[in-house]
Amino acid sequence: MPLNFAHRGSLTEAPENTLPAFQKAIDHGAAAIELDVQLTKDNHLVVSHDHKFTRFNKNVTGLIKDYTLEEIREIDVGSAFGEEFAGTSLPTLEEVLDICPESLFLNIEVKNIPVIYEGIEHILLDTLTAYQRTENLIISSFDHVALKKVQDMNPDIDLGMLFYYRMLRPWDYAANSGLNIRSLHPNQVYVDQTFVQESKRHGYEIYPFTVSDFDRYEELIGFGVDGVFSNEPGIFTK
Repeated sequence: MPLNFAHRGSLTEAPENTLPAFQKAIDHGAAAIELDVQLTKDNHLVVSHDHKFTRFNKNVTGLIKDYTLEEIREIDVGSAFGEEFAGTSLPTLEEVLDICPESLFLNIEVKNIPVIYEGIEHILLDTLTAYQRTENLIISSFDHVALKKVQDMNPDIDLGMLFYYRMLRPWDYAANSGLNIRSLHPNQVYVDQTFVQESKRHGYEIYPFTVSDFDRYEELIGFGVDGVFSNEPGIFTK
């Protein structure tokens, strides 16, 4: 049975990467959730995909790293989605973990590009250890150096290697990286039967992003992917 991830929570029903979005995904019965983590100015993990606020609040300039957690709690990222979410702010990772049952599989993406957050890997692992959530999850990143740092600190953590652009034989790259990679997370637009077959032959699970078209989902499942990241509740609850 495929393991499909609610991408940034149920982002068609609530502001992405916020507690309401995650709660809606949980209420739908999603088996897995994907979220992104970054660091505030005072080194707290907050959950956000963008490094800037402007997509959610055009009145806020600068980057997440320029603000303390106390300041971020005052920034409204919900009103742009709908008035019923006015006052919603970016959550901390701890707040998300508080509402996620242990049975819920998590994919935590270290959002380390283009901003490089020094020490984010250590803070992330400390948080997961404190919450006893180092299992039933994957830590992923486009920053493969960050994955190496995670592995050096805890070799037992499952790692997911993200790829945006096409590259030659990514399964070979993963195998030669020195990383204990569990899964490859490619952009779904170039995933075909050969990609899946070769990746699986090298021992990797495959989770393409972001798949919200039902016909494409069925095609990818037919290729043998292990699941997808999706914005569509009808897919991520399958």
